Amino acid sequence: MSELIEKKKKLENIFSDLGSAAVAFSAGVDSTFLLKTAHDVLGDRAVAVTAVTGSFPERELEEARTFCKKENITLLTVDVDIFSVKGFCENPPDRCYICKKAVFSRLKDIAAEQGIANVAEGSNVDDMKDYRPGMKAVAELGVISPLREAGLTKNDVRALSKEMGLKTWDKPSFACLATRIAYGEQITREKLSMIERGEGKLSGLGFRQYRVRVHGDSARIELLPEDIEKIVDPAVRGGVAEFFHSLGFKHVSVDLDGYRTGSMNAALQEDRL
Repeated sequence: MSELIEKKKKLENIFSDLGSAAVAFSAGVDSTFLLKTAHDVLGDRAVAVTAVTGSFPERELEEARTFCKKENITLLTVDVDIFSVKGFCENPPDRCYICKKAVFSRLKDIAAEQGIANVAEGSNVDDMKDYRPGMKAVAELGVISPLREAGLTKNDVRALSKEMGLKTWDKPSFACLATRIAYGEQITREKLSMIERGEGKLSGLGFRQYRVRVHGDSARIELLPEDIEKIVDPAVRGGVAEFFHSLGFKHVSVDLDGYRTGSMNAALQEDRL
């Protein structure tokens, strides 16, 4: 616990030294903890900035608004037409770089209009273990990553969030909806809507950690291994299949390997071997 306290103190010192900060806020575990800490240290000199891109679910936007209202934190939202950004819809392996470059450029503009020179994002130490081309954009734009700088892991963030009374301490991990679509396959608003509605169905059935991966006209459902038995139960399976078919998926499958972050990156790793 002493190590955690030291890391949190380092994080607080980072914000104190900055003097002001606009925190890229998605209402997830990391960005909620980061924003709360920034606001505790800086008060009104810390604001939240959220990009509305079309790949950001409406429910997450509502959670962002609710949290900021409760904590009396200024929330700035900016519409970013990510579908008009050159190269994004083609979904190349560096799609995340293309997206982050466009989004954080706009967030920096919004922050500057508010007289805030620093934009902070919520990646943690564990994020560096996966393929994250978006980190290149973060570095190029001078966006700071306080959690990584303070040496905080995902488990650290969850533990400290729980201690601070943040409801997000055990919130399932989330990622941009575009990450659900196989590289090289065109990204469309329709596909992102199908994914969002499909994942909404899984949430409504009580599943907490899930992904709906899209491969052409097929949906591959990832769940925690202990939840696979539940979804293949005849009482559940038929309803899930029927709903996914109604969304436009011709084939629906359950991934027996279970949920894992960055599973779409496996093909990229194989190509490098």
